[in-house]
Amino acid sequence: MGQKLEDAMKITRRAALFGGAGLGLAACATPPRGPAVPIARTRDARVLGLPNERFFFPWDGDAFRTEVLAAQARARQIYGVPRRGQERTIELLAISGGGENGAFGAGLLNGWTEAGNRPTFSLVTGVSTGALTAPFAFLGPRYDAALKAVYTDITPKDVLEQRYLLNAALFEDALADSAPLFRTISKHLNEAMLTDIARAYERGRLLLIGTSDMDAQVPVAWNIGAIAASGHPKALDLVRRILLASSAVPGAFPPVMIDVMLDGQTYQEMHVDGGAFTQVFLYPRSVTRERRANLRHGDHVQPVRAYIIRNGRLTPNPARTERQTFVIAQRAIASMISASGFNDVARIRNTTREDQVDFNLAVIGPDFQDEPKEPFEQAFMRKLYDHAFAQARVGYPWMKDLPY
Repeated sequence: MGQKLEDAMKITRRAALFGGAGLGLAACATPPRGPAVPIARTRDARVLGLPNERFFFPWDGDAFRTEVLAAQARARQIYGVPRRGQERTIELLAISGGGENGAFGAGLLNGWTEAGNRPTFSLVTGVSTGALTAPFAFLGPRYDAALKAVYTDITPKDVLEQRYLLNAALFEDALADSAPLFRTISKHLNEAMLTDIARAYERGRLLLIGTSDMDAQVPVAWNIGAIAASGHPKALDLVRRILLASSAVPGAFPPVMIDVMLDGQTYQEMHVDGGAFTQVFLYPRSVTRERRANLRHGDHVQPVRAYIIRNGRLTPNPARTERQTFVIAQRAIASMISASGFNDVARIRNTTREDQVDFNLAVIGPDFQDEPKEPFEQAFMRKLYDHAFAQARVGYPWMKDLPY
């Protein structure tokens, strides 16, 4: 999310220089929207009518725990019940936001396949650009070629279309149109891919995508596998729109309006980039309270391993800041995003330590110094993809803890 939001700030800065001219324009209508869900009933609204189609973390921690237990039960029906001490390791993967830096995660995953030891993940989560990567990572090596294409073949025109600057700044809901990104998502996420996601869900695996509900000011984790397996005629369109929403940086891309039903009435929710709340997430602590109790009593627990792909750097990026209003604001936002990203990873690290979950972290290191000249610059993404691929194919050096 960080790089895209910084780009949006630069555009807004230019628009503000001409803001006075807008005062003389005839008033234009802002984009229409339906009635918002009554705030007290946010968790009761449904899109497809499924009780488990999404979770509002941390409030729905118990509901998600029930979903996890149901998934484990489905897996046992297929693989059987292992003997105590011989259980397979549960593999988890969380993929962060980061705009065009998503090429890092794509290259790492595909290089991991080449290394020959990439696991099948029981849980995959994604936010923003991580939401675009997550379905491919969830489905495994068979989708590696498509994942590579998403991050090495696209150009800016496959992601956004700039709007007339002054009109967009004053009367629209974003500075760019994300219709090209929706077409890109739809090109890859088709009925066949949705069917594969549904099959994986039925075998006890979970895929969660994070968005932000702007009306209720709450993070939302969408249960993509349950939606895919529902057989609902609107399931495919909803999943595509969820991925679009998770990547919709406020101000840069339009929000995604999602129609919901509550007590027989239609309402409309506004969803944007999941990074508005968290740049990466794994699971709420309430899911593992039984595991922690067992650990306190010295009882046996099933081994769990977590991989966190941070599509960005984890250390500060020092730079001289000029004494100009928008430059300072832009730098402050970049600093907040950087701190938020670090804190998100630190929160996951603390939880995994308490749960005795094997923690593994990947970040863009100091050995890669290139920066994109424009958002979603193809040459930059290809170079970053190749860099991560080369590291992973020989055995990626996963970090076992935070650098500081």
